[in-house]
This record gives sequence, C-alpha cells and structure tokens, in this order.
Amino acid sequence: MKWMEDYKQKLTSSEDAVSIIESGNRIYVSGNAATPYPLVNALAARKDSLRDVDVVHVLLLGDDPLSATGMEGHFRHKSLFVGPADRKAVNEGKADYFPIFLYEIPQLFIHGSGTLPLDVALIQTSPPDAHGFLSFGVEDLATKAAAENAKKLIVQVNDKMPRTLGDCFIHVLKATKIVETSEELPTLEVKPPTEVEKRIGEYIADLVEDGSTLQLGIGGIPNAALTAMDNKKDLGIHTEMVSDGIMESIEKGIITGARKTLHPGKVVATFLLGSKNLYDFAHNNPLFEMHPVNYSNDPVIVAQNDKMIAINSAIEVDLTGQVCSDSIGYRIYSGFGGQVDFIRGAARSKGGKPIIALPSTAKNDTISKIVPHLKEGAGVVTSRGDVHYVVTEYGVAYMHGKSLRRRAEALINIAHPEFRDELANFAKERKII
Repeated sequence: MKWMEDYKQKLTSSEDAVSIIESGNRIYVSGNAATPYPLVNALAARKDSLRDVDVVHVLLLGDDPLSATGMEGHFRHKSLFVGPADRKAVNEGKADYFPIFLYEIPQLFIHGSGTLPLDVALIQTSPPDAHGFLSFGVEDLATKAAAENAKKLIVQVNDKMPRTLGDCFIHVLKATKIVETSEELPTLEVKPPTEVEKRIGEYIADLVEDGSTLQLGIGGIPNAALTAMDNKKDLGIHTEMVSDGIMESIEKGIITGARKTLHPGKVVATFLLGSKNLYDFAHNNPLFEMHPVNYSNDPVIVAQNDKMIAINSAIEVDLTGQVCSDSIGYRIYSGFGGQVDFIRGAARSKGGKPIIALPSTAKNDTISKIVPHLKEGAGVVTSRGDVHYVVTEYGVAYMHGKSLRRRAEALINIAHPEFRDELANFAKERKII
C-alpha cells in the first residue's frame, strides 16, 4: 500500500525531525499526556542554532527544557494554559500567557485567518491503522487544528498511545517527518478526597438528577462528587477531560449515557488524563468519542445536552459572584480552560446547572476563598452574570437572578464560620447589605 511506503520514507530520528524547524518559526507542541518529549528534548539540544522560536501549547506535563535557564532568546512560550512546566517562566516575563476560552483555540491556527498561524506542529499519535490513519489518542483538543494547518507536521508515533475513536485522526500522508517511540504515557496520581471535598461532593450530588449529563474538571472535588453519585442512574458524560473517576463510574453502571440528548450512549471528551488503566480502557473503545475542543467545548453544542451539569472550581469568589480561577493576584497560575465554555453551555441547557465548587478556605483555614473583593491583579474568568451555583463544604448558594444584596448574603452563609462576620461587616460598610 502506498501509505506504508510513504511512512517508511518519512521515518527518521528525533534529531533529524526537528532539524526542519528554523529560527523565527512558530511551532505547536501537543500537551497533557500527549506531550512529545523526545521531540521537545531534541529541539532543546538545538538551541544554539535557533533564535526566536515561538512555542505554542496548552497544558504541558513534566519538566520543560525549552523554558529552562539559558533558553532565553532561543525559545519563547506562548501559553494558552499555564501549568507547572511554564508557570515560572510566565511570571518572570520570559513567556507569554494568552487568556482565551478553550473552545476558541483551534481558530487561532486556521491558515490565512488565524492570529497564530503555525510553521510546524509537533504531535504524538498512536501507530497507524490498516488504512494509514493515526489517532491523536489521549489528546484531541487543538491537535487536529494544529496538525491540519501547520505548514509542516512532525509526528511522534508511540506504540503505547491508545487508539481512541471519534473525530481524532490524521493520515500518514499529511506528515512531514515521523519518529517512532515506545514510551509509557504520563499518568495522573489520584489522591483520596479530603473530608472537605467529600462534603462538597455530597452537596453537588444533591443537585444532580438521574439522566443528567456531566462535565467535570480535575481534582479531588470532581472525584468526590462522582463517588457521591453512586445512587444515580443513567448519567451521561460530555466533558473536556476524562479521568479515572469517570471510568470507575462507567464500570459501576452509573454512567450509561442512555438518556443523553446529544450523542446518546457515548462519552464525549477532548482529552484523557489519568492512570494507565484509563488509557487501556479507552483503547479502541467505541464508548469514547473524542472531538476537537472547538466541538466538545462549544457552548452551543454543550447546551444541546438536556440536564447538563457543569462542575468547575475556582481560586476565589467575591461577594458579588465574580470568579477568579486563573491567577493569584497578579501571579498567573493556570488559564481559562473550559470553565466558561461549560458554565455557559450548562446555563443554556434545558434543566442545566452550572456549578462553581471550592473549599471555603485555604492554607489550613487561615485564608477565606469567599472574599470581600478579588485580590489586586486577579482576573475575572467567570463573570457574576454567568454564575448560578456556588458550592462549598457549608452548602449551596444560588446566585442567578439575585441582587448584589442576596448574592452577598448567600455567599456569606456558605463561607467558613470564622470569616462570616468579617465578610458581613465589609458588605455592610459598602452598603451591599
């Protein structure tokens, strides 16, 4: 078959593959558990021959050699979601953070009209199938748009990458260079939920009806919420990320997708992040339908799921309902992610519920996360007009259609008891209540 010949001709080493990258290029690097580190490391080794290479990405896992000391002037990150790999560089002014709704990212790469056209894309895929198609595996997200629109495409083919199904394939013929690897994918350690997270999870579960479709983020609260839903029936999943908790709920028969109004019987997502068991479970599994993020996270698409429940977290929430979830004051911590995408989609869904869930305090109960006002420099990710439910371990505050007075009263009631008087006094001084 012609594609097999083409594949063999393009097969090369990581060092040779990245040799096509030139000074002044803008490159895309796929992220999460699909970060192609053999290619990234080979590129870092070329630093002395390269200048002013822009590195565009969403969340990168692991240590990033391209933002290490000495890389200034050679590589500069253009981060669409900040993580441990590039957080220090962003906050030192050595990398750039782009606040953007996740579903809008692919549009940036569209050739001829996007604001971040790409010269080269570095991605990681599964081995080709019998027809020469490579699956994006654990991360679809913006990979499809980057791979289809970059002038050159370097593909790291990993036989440890699961072959996921859905709108997540590209053909061998599209590749410029191909590198074969056999490396276990990064995994995400799942920690047992704390008592606070368990109580929050129980309040969230009380808001979920049988037959609802869920979007869950990352961390202890989503996992605790799923555990608290063990008595629910026929839940569905339309989400950004699939975790081990979702896999476990599928195996328990709690998640069936039987009552979904969009893609019934399917788990719709744009990336997977969890254990090796999760990756093995998703391999060639028709239950999973992976989509680019401009589909999975589009609020108009999300809203087509009746009883859509969006569960997202925050760094802090002020007394009017403004939500900060990407920065701690001026310090950039993460990104918009899909929070607003799903909050707005759930708000427009028939019977939908957009939920912001967070512990009432941080640092051993010394800092309240329900605050009089956001820290100086803190960014509003989810506006007060978008917020419907705020949940802490002390209960549920319903915000939608409420005045500033009623919002403040509701949020004070779910704040930690140690901070309620302080919050109430501030609200009175400001004539809010």
